[in-house]
Amino acid sequence: MPKNEIHPQWYPESKVYCDGKHIMTVGSTKPELHVDIWSGNHPFFTGSQRIIDTEGRVERFMRKYKLKSKTE
Repeated sequence: MPKNEIHPQWYPESKVYCDGKHIMTVGSTKPELHVDIWSGNHPFFTGSQRIIDTEGRVERFMRKYKLKSKTE
């Protein structure tokens, strides 16, 4: 049996804001949530993500430890 008066207030209709715009409504222990990033503006989800790694990590590891890759 849960104890009374120890659980936080539950807000089933909490509003989520990003850059001052209402994004969605969720359940939370806070009446309003302000976020910097969400799936609508994150580069991974929007498809604008760029891969900066010009040299592959595996090749760099193999060269560092002087190992032969399977292709050699």
